[in-house]
Amino acid sequence: MVKVLEPFPRVHATFNMVPALVAQLEEYASGKFDEPWFRLAFAPAESLKPEERREVLERALQINRDTLVARWPRYLELADWVQGTGAGAVAGLIGVQDLRDLQLFSQLAWMDEEYLANDPVVSKLARKGANYTEEEKKQLRAKQLELLGRVLPEYRAAAERGQIEISTTPFYHPILPLLCDTDIAKVSNPYTPLLNPAFRYPGDAREQLVRARAYHQRVFGQPPAGMWPSEGSVSDQVLDIAAELGFRWFATDEGVLGRTLNVGFWRDPSGLPESALQLYTPWRFRRGGREIVGIFRDHFLSDLVGFVYTRMNQQAAAEDLHRRIRSIGERLNSPQPVTVGLILDGENAWEYYSGNGREFLREFYRRIEADPDIRALTVSEALAASVKLPTLEGIFPASWINANFDIWIGHAEDVRAWELLREAREAYEEAVKLREKKNTRAPSEAQLAKACESLLAAEGSDWCWWFGPEHGTPNDAEFDALYRKHLTEVYAALGKEPPDVLAQPIKRPAERARAIPPAVYLAVKVDGRETSYFEWLGAGYYSTDRRFSAMHGRACFLGDLYYGFSEKYFYLRLDPLPRALEQLRDCELRLSIQAGDELRIILRVREGRLTGQSLERNDVCLLPSQAKVSVALDKMLEVAVPRELLNLAGQRSLRIAAALWQGGLPIDVVPSEGSLEVQLGEDSFSWPYA
Repeated sequence: MVKVLEPFPRVHATFNMVPALVAQLEEYASGKFDEPWFRLAFAPAESLKPEERREVLERALQINRDTLVARWPRYLELADWVQGTGAGAVAGLIGVQDLRDLQLFSQLAWMDEEYLANDPVVSKLARKGANYTEEEKKQLRAKQLELLGRVLPEYRAAAERGQIEISTTPFYHPILPLLCDTDIAKVSNPYTPLLNPAFRYPGDAREQLVRARAYHQRVFGQPPAGMWPSEGSVSDQVLDIAAELGFRWFATDEGVLGRTLNVGFWRDPSGLPESALQLYTPWRFRRGGREIVGIFRDHFLSDLVGFVYTRMNQQAAAEDLHRRIRSIGERLNSPQPVTVGLILDGENAWEYYSGNGREFLREFYRRIEADPDIRALTVSEALAASVKLPTLEGIFPASWINANFDIWIGHAEDVRAWELLREAREAYEEAVKLREKKNTRAPSEAQLAKACESLLAAEGSDWCWWFGPEHGTPNDAEFDALYRKHLTEVYAALGKEPPDVLAQPIKRPAERARAIPPAVYLAVKVDGRETSYFEWLGAGYYSTDRRFSAMHGRACFLGDLYYGFSEKYFYLRLDPLPRALEQLRDCELRLSIQAGDELRIILRVREGRLTGQSLERNDVCLLPSQAKVSVALDKMLEVAVPRELLNLAGQRSLRIAAALWQGGLPIDVVPSEGSLEVQLGEDSFSWPYA
């Protein structure tokens, strides 16, 4: 990411480096680490035991299929085999060469586009595309270690030449307001299920920041001026601690500012928010005789980069973002510079772009650098350029997600995790007091230090990110076990017996996406309602939990998708999430049916009501006399497509998808992976092959 900036010296940016991640990068760069998956990926293929083979098969495919796997036909072939047959079955069948190729692809696919194109080792492996050798695996392993050693020096060099600023986060990425007092969660959501008694250790919050500052200074040569508090989580108590320790600025989301000022930032059709001048200015917070300045993320623009532009042509996406930023400056009559905070996860979005988003970034940076009215600044530079900052005495306690703390303490699993943490923290506190009293049963300083490290690690936000119903991953059980291991090590370091409850999982397994083929032929009355219980009974069905991702913030409006056949019609039913479409003033629902060509049904919706429709075949609009499609939108969307509209010649299946568009941009899609294959043939209760 920092290297992509280098050809654009007028484009400055701020990179936030979480100390726990920096520590891992240092450990990797040293070569003195033992990571089981890394070891398996580069182990001789013929030496792998059956259970190790299965793990390779599972982990090698935890990757974006469309943008990363599909670049290599051989990788895609292996992925189809494993996913179609099952990792357990394939583990007993796969040959050594297939396994070796999969091992290498699992590492090659994550290499940056620059290395895939230009590095002598990486580009040669990328071009070869199959039949890799153990020697080539060794070459890729050595190259990984070499590149890992260059990461942190690149960032430090960019900071020293003034093109970037590096900010920090509390060391183990905890939610600081909750460390200070878990009861603070009730301010933003009175229905939050709270601990009894509360977890209240503001000293731990301070320690996480003290360690972050010291570590940052050692690695990057100077203390950080600012911070992105973990998940943008702030409170008055947190700002007090940060200002006391010397932080000059922090960043969080517009939702926090909106609740602080009691204003909304609703967008007009162009994306310009109400109260725009209040959003597009830094705010000074005066706390106990000290000051700290906050900047606030434009949630809409940031989410365009994170979730919407991934599905667009990258040049068009860069042009759209540049145009939107220009429009903000042109439409606001401000006596001082308009400061737009474009803030998003540095790594999560790019695997969803073709080419890891490099074309988008270069096109965007090029446009910004050439625009005389826009300056891309670091946060400290932006604050220096501000003429006069408005002042507030306090801030609303919240995170960037929904301006509350529900993700980390809103569910019974979260509460259980906090209870176990509090009990371990109390055990540590008791041991510290024994040490202060010089009790002979007290642990040594080394034992206390080890227990403290495990405790601080367990305070990180990522554990509760995966607890509760909001998010899930194929590695849920590992996250759960690792969290409880940290707590177990607190007791072990103190010479205490860990409680038996730490052997019990916290996380309940979540349901993944389900796709069920039709079991009957349908007879549907297209009226937007479930006319009878039997109308859609036995239809084909696609449903997903939609939370198996590290990313949060993608707006989900579309729910389950149903489909099926009668002799003359193909039926589609889409269930929007409750009241979802009513939130949108104007939008379009686009239904795609791909057979020999693509038939696209475009429905215009205003505040939940259908206002118009059109039909396209291969992007050519059909005349109304040709568009004999029945559509109704009420409690659900129902569509009947006549058989004669679909080109089924030579087809054994068709593919369907639904997308929601607003303001000329896609904002949600079902299925999330792109499209759903529907088998033809009487065995599938569909039309026979043409």
